[in-house]
Parts: sequence; structure tokens; C-alpha cells
Amino acid sequence: MAEIRSILVVCLGNTCRSPMAACLLRQALPECRIESAGLAPPIGAVADPRAVRLLSGERCDLKRHRARAVDNAQIESADLVLVMEADQRTYLEQHYPCSLGKTHRLCEQEQTDIPDPYGGSQNMFVIALGLIRLGVESWSARIRSAATDPCGGTT
Repeated sequence: MAEIRSILVVCLGNTCRSPMAACLLRQALPECRIESAGLAPPIGAVADPRAVRLLSGERCDLKRHRARAVDNAQIESADLVLVMEADQRTYLEQHYPCSLGKTHRLCEQEQTDIPDPYGGSQNMFVIALGLIRLGVESWSARIRSAATDPCGGTT
């Protein structure tokens, strides 16, 4: 794995999953630039209040987050693009050729998608956050390991 210095996290609306993941990734990888965006966001919308509450328990502040749409410049500048679902990866690769080879699911190691909690119960947000934590822990460990590998190999 090449050195990762910037990560773009993408979900559908950029009000729940990708802002939560980006916030946790910033904590885990403070040396990286982390951004989030959505495939079809309500541009300018605030983070879902349930996500804000849950993340406040993780010492993450989502109160200033505003949803924004993914664009080619964000993808081009990212070393790694993390999505929540396999279909999102397919969409990005079809619409943004520069995403090929650097787009992966956040829970790729766990071989699972992270379900969208939007419009669901508080429990759905808890489930999504649990999966997001797993993905963040997995990717941050891989990224830190690759950065300290003197041979520059993959982990």
C-alpha cells in the first residue's frame, strides 16, 4: 500500500455515515487530511441529530458539518476513497475513472456493507456506528503499518 496522506469518505447523503467515519478517521489518523462527501446529498444540510449525539460520546463534534456532493477534484486529490457500500464503489468507478484502484469499502476487511441508518431508529445508528468503528480501526491500522514498513510493502 502506498503512503496514504488524504482520505475521502463517501456515502449517499453525507449526513450520517460518511461524516461519522471521517470524524473517527481524523482521530485515528491525525496526520492525514480527511474529507467526506455524498453521492446525492441535500447540499448544505446538517448532520443527522442522532449522528451528532452518538459522535459526541466519541469526542467528535459534527455540529458544524454540512453535506456536500462528491466531485472529481476531491477524488483526484485523495490517496484513498472509502465508501459504505459495494454499489457506491461501482458508481464512483463508473462515473469517476480517477477513482479506479483507490476506492474500497470502509468495511472491506469485514466483507460487509454499512447500512444507511437515515430515517431509521436510534438502534440503526448504533449498528452503523459499530460497523464504522470496525472499518476505521482496520483501515487506520493498515495505513499506520504501511507508513512504518521500511520496504513500503503491503500489509
